[in-house]
Amino acid sequence: MAEFDVDLFVIGGGSGGVRAARIAAGYGARVMVAEEYRMGGTCVIRGCVPKKLFVIGSHVHDEIEDAAGFGWSIGQVSFDWATLIANKDKEIARLERAYTTNVEKSGARIVKTRAVLEDAHTIRLATGEKLTAKVILIATGGAPNHGPAIPGIEHVISSNEAFHLKELPKRIVIQGGGYIALEFAGIFAGFGSDVSVIYRGDNILRGFDEDVRKHLRAEMEKRGITIITGSTVAKVDKHGKDFTTHLSSGSSIASDQVMFAIGRHPNVANLGLETAGVVINPANGGIQVDGWSKTSVDNIYAIGDVTHRTNLTPVAIREGHAFADSVFGKRPVQVDHATIPTAVFSQPEIGTVGLTEEEARAQFSHVDIYKADFRPIKATMSGRDTRVLMKLVVDGTSDRMLGCHIVGDAAAEITQAVAIAVKMKATKADFDATIALHPTAAEELVTMRTPSARHVRQAAE
Repeated sequence: MAEFDVDLFVIGGGSGGVRAARIAAGYGARVMVAEEYRMGGTCVIRGCVPKKLFVIGSHVHDEIEDAAGFGWSIGQVSFDWATLIANKDKEIARLERAYTTNVEKSGARIVKTRAVLEDAHTIRLATGEKLTAKVILIATGGAPNHGPAIPGIEHVISSNEAFHLKELPKRIVIQGGGYIALEFAGIFAGFGSDVSVIYRGDNILRGFDEDVRKHLRAEMEKRGITIITGSTVAKVDKHGKDFTTHLSSGSSIASDQVMFAIGRHPNVANLGLETAGVVINPANGGIQVDGWSKTSVDNIYAIGDVTHRTNLTPVAIREGHAFADSVFGKRPVQVDHATIPTAVFSQPEIGTVGLTEEEARAQFSHVDIYKADFRPIKATMSGRDTRVLMKLVVDGTSDRMLGCHIVGDAAAEITQAVAIAVKMKATKADFDATIALHPTAAEELVTMRTPSARHVRQAAE
C-alpha cells in the first residue's frame, strides 16, 4: 500500500500549476490538481489573454481612421460592446477546456474545489475529503489590490470586473500608474471612452526606464487620455448611475465607472500555510522560497505570483517546469530570473528587456546610450501624430548589450527576438554587424551608430 494518496498535490489550476502537474505526471508521478474556480488561472480567465483580445479590438478604430491616408473611404461603422464580451467569453471557455483536457491527458486528476493544508502532507478539500501527498505545490497566484478603505470604495471595480461590464462606459476614471491601469486606459480610450488616469507618483510606470515613461505618457496624452499625477482618489460618490471621484488635490471628476488598478497581492490567505509551517516573506507578502522554489517546509513548494517574485505568466510556467524536472525528473533545474523580457500592451505598446539606463549606471562604471525617436512609416501617410522610441543600453567597457527598450507598434514582438541576443550577452558590435531589414522600425536597432550619451561614473576619492 502506498504511503501517500498522491505523489504530488497541486493547489491552483493556473498556467504554472498546470505545467508542473503535466510534467510531473509525464515522469510517472500520481498527480492531483485542485482548482476552486476555473482552470487557466489569472492569465487565461481574467488577465493577459482577454486583455490582449480587448487591446486588439480597440486598435480597429485607429485602423479605420488611418485608412483614409491610404486611399480607403470607409462608411459609417458601429461598435457593439456586448458582442465583444460574448465572443471573448467563448474564447476563454475554449481555452479553459483546452487546459482541462491537457491536464487529464497527462494522467493527472482535477478536483474542482478549494484545498487547504492541514499539515505538511495532508490536504483537506472543501468537500470534506482528506488526502495525503508526498509533495505539495502551491500555485494559487494573486489578486488585485482593492485599495484603502476610502468612502465609496464599494463602488470601485478592479480589472476582474472590467472584463464583464454590461456596457462600455462613456467616461471612466482609473486609479493606478502601472501596466494594468495603462493597458485598460488604452483599451477604453480605443473603444471611445473618455479616460482619466490618476496616479500618486510623479510619473507613470514606476520602475521602467525614464525615457520610456516620458514617451508613453506623451503618446497617451496625444490620444486624449487625461493623466493626473501626484494625486490619489480620496472618495467616490454615487448618484444614480453616475459617479463623482474626489481627488486628494481637492478636484473632482464625473464618470460612469471608477476602476482601481493599484497592484496585486499573493493569494496566501486561508490556505492553512501557518498550520503547515510555511513561512511568508515579510518583504513582499508572498510565500518565501529558495532558488528551487522550495518553501520553509521540505516537501512543500510554491511557484508563480503567490511567491511575488516576478509576476509574469511565462515565469510561472518556467518555474513549474523546473520544479517538476528537479523533484520528479531527477534533472535539477533552477530558473534564471535575470533578463526577463516584459511587455506592456499600452497604446502604443512597450517591449523591454534587461537593465534600464538608471540601473545600468548604478551597476557599471561606463554606460553608453543609443536612442532613436522617429515617426513610423505608416504615420507619414496616415497623418497620425505618433512617434516610436528605441533605446539601447550598453556597457561602455565590454560593449555588451545591457538593455533594450522600445515604445511603438509591435514593440513586444521585436523585443522577444532581441531578448535572445541580450540573454546570449551579445555586444553592440554584434548588433552593428547585423544587416538591417528595410523598411522596418526594428532596423533602427542595428543602424544606431552614435551614442546619444556616454556616462562615466567618477571613482570615489
